[in-house]
Amino acid sequence: MKHGVLAALDQRISISYQMPTMTKEETASYIKHHLTIAGREDTLFSDDAVELVHLTSRGLPRSVNNIAWQSLIAAFTEEKGIVDESSTRTAITETHATE
Repeated sequence: MKHGVLAALDQRISISYQMPTMTKEETASYIKHHLTIAGREDTLFSDDAVELVHLTSRGLPRSVNNIAWQSLIAAFTEEKGIVDESSTRTAITETHATE
């Protein structure tokens, strides 16, 4: 950002903060919290799916959101009642293919 077309924007940023990554437990809690907000109290992600989301996202919240969302879509298209590791692997393959 310091060079090129974003240099002016960089000059206007006075405070910078880097959010630490989440642990595996925090990632699981983060996913559960978002599902609760959406009105789901039951288990929707298997433990191995949550672990794979965490490992692939490296605990970065935006990446957790993207992978979890794509995992939900993959599970739905496969007509599964729960997001399992297979659905998450499908989501990761599709998500990373477009980046």
